[in-house]
Amino acid sequence: MEAEGAIPNPSNTRIAVVTGGNKGIGLEVCRQLASAGITVVLTARDKTRGTAAMEKLREAGLSNVIFHQLEITDAPSIAWLADFLKPCFGKLDVLINNAAILGVEYLLDPSLTSKEKCSEMDMRQRLEWLSNGVQETYDTARECLQTNYYGTKHVIEALLPLLQASSDGRIVNVSSEWGLRLIDNEELRQELNDVEKLTEARLDTFLRGWPEHFSAYKVSNVTMNACSRILARRHPELRINCAHPGYVNTDMSIHSGPLTPEEGAANLVKVALLPEGGPTGAFFTLGQEALFV
Repeated sequence: MEAEGAIPNPSNTRIAVVTGGNKGIGLEVCRQLASAGITVVLTARDKTRGTAAMEKLREAGLSNVIFHQLEITDAPSIAWLADFLKPCFGKLDVLINNAAILGVEYLLDPSLTSKEKCSEMDMRQRLEWLSNGVQETYDTARECLQTNYYGTKHVIEALLPLLQASSDGRIVNVSSEWGLRLIDNEELRQELNDVEKLTEARLDTFLRGWPEHFSAYKVSNVTMNACSRILARRHPELRINCAHPGYVNTDMSIHSGPLTPEEGAANLVKVALLPEGGPTGAFFTLGQEALFV
């Protein structure tokens, strides 16, 4: 799979890859990074939609955006992206792992705007409305974990050598407050928070346990948060953090979130562009460093 769009000269610019970049938060992350002068590789699993997203940004004057197809649950697709990046750029400065799914079947059309319906609701009411508009199945749960956790982890593994070739490589794993904070089992919370003893093998064991409501999504966030801390400890030369963009008005939330995609993206870009030598192995919510638990 060849990239779409002319490839900018990489000699004096930072290079970023954004997964799930064709709409919503991902598209706005691409816009904001490109506006900051960073060459952005916008990725999406659908070539037509991804190319259209790239063209939208280019029409807005952002010529430093190119498109490359990526399906994060498909090993050959990940390898094709890595094989493209290495000869073209020789490095990767920023990886924002935004591609994710909620792990549900939608009972309502997620493309329909529900902003007016939810405008008078508080956060609890919005979440209840969202919960009533979806249903969880075994298949959606399996797909959620394969995408949000394993898919993201495989992308990181494939692009790690390119990130290490950067003088200041950064990874931002898009996460959610639906992580450790919402685990009721205090013993398990403390175990997952003990990064000195935590291992990826233990995370795989944890994947057999499930909380209630949006179960797979919560579990995928817990494990990705914990995995980020393991990777940060293993690779101190990189800045590896996870970030909660906020409850955003996108297709995923059936447009029930109070924040705009622009606001959610800004919370992620802020973490991606932290000053050199900033925190690693940290969790950010709404652009501010916060506790995992």
